[in-house]
Parts: sequence; C-alpha cells; structure tokens
Amino acid sequence: MEKVRQVTKNQLKNNTEVRVGDTVRVHQKIKEGEKERIQVFEGLVIAKKHGNGINGTFTVRKVTSGVGVEKIFPIHMPMIEKIEIVKSGKVRRSKIYYIRQATGRKGRLKEIKRKVKESVKEEIKELEKSEEATEENKAEAVEKKEDKGIEDSKEAVKAENKKEEKKEETKNKKEDTEEKKEEKKEK
Repeated sequence: MEKVRQVTKNQLKNNTEVRVGDTVRVHQKIKEGEKERIQVFEGLVIAKKHGNGINGTFTVRKVTSGVGVEKIFPIHMPMIEKIEIVKSGKVRRSKIYYIRQATGRKGRLKEIKRKVKESVKEEIKELEKSEEATEENKAEAVEKKEDKGIEDSKEAVKAENKKEEKKEETKNKKEDTEEKKEEKKEK
C-alpha cells in the first residue's frame, strides 16, 4: 500500500478545497485532433465521493436550456487546468441530490462567504511551503488574517447599524401615516 501512495503522490493536486454546495468553474483541457483548447463547465457541486485521495471525484450540475447536465470530475485529473470557486452555498448534507427535482426557491442555496478565508489560507500555506519563509513572514500573514477579520466585523456592524436605521425610518413613516389618518378623521 505504501508503494501505491509513493507512486500517486506526485500526481496529487492542491485543488481539493471544493465542497458540496459550491458553485464552481472547472477549466478542462479538451483535445480535438491536434488542437487543444480549454472548455469551462460552470455549475453546482452536488456530491463529493471517495475522499481527497487519487480516487476522489466531485459531481457538478448545471441547467442549460431547461435540461440538467451533470459531469463527474476526478479531483486530481491531469486534464483539469484549474477549478475556480465562484460562490459557496450553505448546505447541511453531504450529497444534495434533491436539487435535481427542486425548482424555484427550493433550488436555491443560501450563500456564505468563504473566499476571503480561502485566500488568506492559501497565502499562509504558500509562505509555509517556501524555503524563504521566516517567522516575520508568517507573522505578517497572521496579521493580514486578523486585519481582514476586523474589517469583516466592522462591515457587519455597519450593516447592522444600517438595518436599525431603516427600521427606525419605517417606524417613523408608519407613525406619520397614522397621524395623518387621525387628522383626516378629526376633520
């Protein structure tokens, strides 16, 4: 078993960050005769099977002209140029096959923000892998992560404040309309 791992070790890619519920763009190399081109397949990841090892696969589904199309991609396939995560959806299951029958609102997933965290994780991984990574570089990456976390929390507080202001405005409007109605009744 150890020999199999050694042989497959150099064929593994680092694009195993795909999760069920993600909307992804898979850039796949296609050979047509002597020509080679890249074809993009964008859709929702509805299943991930067989782990992140050499046998791992993920299923991507998209609807084109009212027809559902699904493709199963091996995670470490050499013909995959890259995998872009467009957005992430909140799911509570490991396989979301129910999306096949779901239409309209039932077929939508609540979006979660994952991109900032991934980019920071990638920066930290790259710094740790590089031979020149010193303790200072790692500290800078951690500071960046903390700064982005602070910025996210500031944005969340601003959003909450805006919501509160809107609630107050709607209350004031309701009160104004009620007062106008009372004035009309009095006249």
